[in-house]
Amino acid sequence: MEFNQQAASKNSIISVDNLGVKLANSTLKTPCFISPNYQTELEISALSALDKITLFPLSQPDNIDILIIGTGAKIEFLSAEQQVAISQMGLGVETMNSESACRSFNLLLSDKRLVGLLLL
Repeated sequence: MEFNQQAASKNSIISVDNLGVKLANSTLKTPCFISPNYQTELEISALSALDKITLFPLSQPDNIDILIIGTGAKIEFLSAEQQVAISQMGLGVETMNSESACRSFNLLLSDKRLVGLLLL
């Protein structure tokens, strides 16, 4: 799926497919994490592997306050324990399919929000 924006920031998403995501200035394989000024490929195997130790270093470079998790073609949900742990970090979190997650990330990024996107 391709996305278009009038004023692309450096980490806005141009397109996404099963293999990875194309940003304005680079391409990442999934799983990956993207925030306004930071991006990295990850070694996370499943949604169940997410915890505070995994997410804390990702949330710090841009001090994000919203985390969107793209779970692939089908939506998966965090466990109650994961939701509590992430909210204790001061992060709002939402899981959705990856295409919706990318659209939401671009929208929030264009509004200058401190948003992070985790694509699994």
